[in-house]
Amino acid sequence: MILVTGGAGFIGSNLVAALSERGTPAAVCDHLGTTEKWRNLAKHEIADLITPDQCLGWLDRNRHLVELVVHLGAISDTSATDGDLVVATNYAFSRSLWDWCSRAERPLIYASSAATYGDGGAGFSDAWEGDALAKLRPLNLYGWSKHLFDRWVASQATSGRPTPSRWYGLKFFNVYGPNEYHKGATQSVIARNYPRVANGLAIELFRSYREGYAHGAQRRDFVHVRDCIELLLWLSTATAPSGIYNVGTGTPRSFIDLANAMFAAVGHEPRIEFIEMPKPLQPLYQYETAADLKRLRAAGYDRPFASLEAGIADYVGRHLSTGDRYR
Repeated sequence: MILVTGGAGFIGSNLVAALSERGTPAAVCDHLGTTEKWRNLAKHEIADLITPDQCLGWLDRNRHLVELVVHLGAISDTSATDGDLVVATNYAFSRSLWDWCSRAERPLIYASSAATYGDGGAGFSDAWEGDALAKLRPLNLYGWSKHLFDRWVASQATSGRPTPSRWYGLKFFNVYGPNEYHKGATQSVIARNYPRVANGLAIELFRSYREGYAHGAQRRDFVHVRDCIELLLWLSTATAPSGIYNVGTGTPRSFIDLANAMFAAVGHEPRIEFIEMPKPLQPLYQYETAADLKRLRAAGYDRPFASLEAGIADYVGRHLSTGDRYR
C-alpha cells in the first residue's frame, strides 16, 4: 500500500487515480473541508481515508502494509500569512513523516516547490549538497516553509543521521491539469480563465513592471500534472539516487503563449487584455522560472514532457470542455 498525504488535493488526487487504475492500493491522508474537494476522489477506490492528525498513529498500525509514503499535503497558498500554521503543516509534519520513514526503513517522496527559488536571481539548479541551498531567497511564506524543510533534509542526509531507505524531494514548477478546481484563486491561469476563453471573452494578463519584459512576456515553466504523475510513478520503483529534483519541462513559456494555446484549443481568435498587478504582489512577482533538468536526466529519467500547446489541448479536450472535469 502507498500512503498519499494531500491525496484529495490537486497532484495527490491525480496520483491516487493513477494508482487506482494500476490496481495499487492507496490510502489518502487529507482534510476535505467544505469545498467539493471530495470530488477529486469520487471516481476511484481508495484503501483508507484519514486526517493528518491521525496519520502517525495510522502509520504505526499499518506499518506492515505501507511500502511508500508520498507526502504532497501542504498549505500551498502563496499569499498565506499565518506563519505558525504554515510551519506546523509544511515543516513540522514533514519532519515527522521523514522520521517515521527513517525508523520504518521506508522510502519517502515529498513535494518541495519552485517557489524556493524566489526571483530566480540565484538560478534554478536543484543542487542541494553543501551550501547550494543557502543562497536561495524565497519570496513568500509558503516558499520559505518548503525551503526550510529542504535545508533540514539536506542536513540530515549529509550528517550521517538516519534517513528513509530512499528519498526524493520534488521542486514542482507551474503545474496545471484536472482536479485543481478546489484551489479557487490559486488555480492555474488555464483553469481560472477557461470559462472566459470558451465564451470568446478576453483573457486578462498582468502588465509587466520590469524592463526587458513586455506585457504578457513574463515566462513560466508550465508542466502538465500528468507528466508529474509519470515521474512520481517512476520514482516509486526506481533506484535513482536520493536527492532533490526539479519537476518541469525545462522550457519556459510566456503567458501570451499560454493565452494563444487556450484560444486555439477552443477554436477562437485570441483576445488578450492587460490589467494592473496588485501593488502588494509587484515586489514578490516571479518574472521567469525554468526547471534545470540536468540532475533528473542524469538520474535516469528520460521521458519527454508535454509541450504547452499539447498539454492545454489535452486539458481542455479531456476535462475542461466536458460535462465532467474530474480525472
